[in-house]
Amino acid sequence: MIRMLLVGYCYGVRSERRLCEEVHLNLAYRWFCRLGLDGDIPDHSTFSKNRYGRFRDGDLLRRLFETVVARCMAEGLVGGETFAVDASIVVADAHRQRGVAGTAT
Repeated sequence: MIRMLLVGYCYGVRSERRLCEEVHLNLAYRWFCRLGLDGDIPDHSTFSKNRYGRFRDGDLLRRLFETVVARCMAEGLVGGETFAVDASIVVADAHRQRGVAGTAT
């Protein structure tokens, strides 16, 4: 499950439902998650149940993330001196009648 979450974070898959579909279809993701060709993919509801149940009160995921970052720094994969945050403001108008047509590029 942790490996699947890493795939989602690295490739910008924000939906757990979509993440399960991607891991089901992509052989590289299956290999990374150690699922094999016939391994069962966890149901998307498993992620939310664990996030709001098992991992809610503990700091396991934070400690795991910090350990991974520390190992990447020790191996020279990242420097750790700077970081970037995307705080872009995107105006959204989801109303169908008032929507603005997009421009084709």
